Amino acid sequence: MCGIAALQLRNPRLHPQMGSLLSSMMCQIVDRGPDSAGLAVYDTPGLVSKGTATLSLLGKDQGMPVGDIIAALETLLPLSAATAVRVVGDTTLVSAAVDTGLLVKAVSETLPGSTIIGRGEHVAVMKSVGHPMDIAAEHGLEAMAGSQGLSHTRMATESAVTAGGSHPFSVADDLCLVHNGSFSNHATIRRGLLRDGVVFDSDNDTEVGARYIASRLQQGDDLETALTNLGKVFDGFYTLVVTTADSMAVVRDPIACKPAIIAETADYVAMASEYRALASLPGIESARIFEPEPGKVYTWSL
Repeated sequence: MCGIAALQLRNPRLHPQMGSLLSSMMCQIVDRGPDSAGLAVYDTPGLVSKGTATLSLLGKDQGMPVGDIIAALETLLPLSAATAVRVVGDTTLVSAAVDTGLLVKAVSETLPGSTIIGRGEHVAVMKSVGHPMDIAAEHGLEAMAGSQGLSHTRMATESAVTAGGSHPFSVADDLCLVHNGSFSNHATIRRGLLRDGVVFDSDNDTEVGARYIASRLQQGDDLETALTNLGKVFDGFYTLVVTTADSMAVVRDPIACKPAIIAETADYVAMASEYRALASLPGIESARIFEPEPGKVYTWSL
């Protein structure tokens, strides 16, 4: 079943309200996915900063005290990196003024058992098992500012109820994917990606979609083309929302089996699994409200 709520704020004056707006949207889709939940927030002060790579690590306990993690990373990174580690709810954020790839390498050496669930200069990813609104509160979503937000409430069907299996999946810089539905041929596509050297962190079918999109973007596709190609390769019933540092995209399968509703104004674009999640947004009474057409890719940019 699963629930999706996504928000892109075109008007910078709304950025301080991003967390409170997304939290109110998320509250209305809890019954679609009570198992676990995840969040991705973009350009949120205190979590990420321009010119600094940030990794989101699954879990608040990484097996080492925060001070020891910083000290170990400082031996692997330049003195100018200004390494920082912060625990937010059930997520550990590691930041440094270095290339993302270098930070990934340093964290992997320092914390070999860690799972990276988000990466980039703009995005922080947080996810956990439990009631979605408890997870949102634990991470302080309501008080967060930002340019975009993406949330998912999960009812597991294709894999176990674990924090690692929760959405969003973020497998490339500032790229996130959430998914309502299931891919019926994900195992076949996974084998092909494995042959190409792609490494997976979970057995979740959604991660296969995220890895496929990241692969297509690396090969030169833009986001719309990558999602168009996904529609040619993946079978199943799905609604997908994909975000990057400055864009958001929505696509449904060719039968449009899974629900989706979009509200668009000059100030924002919002998408949710049900209209009630949009009903309290500012200016909703004059928004353009529509259901995305089957198989059509919709994209918006900041």
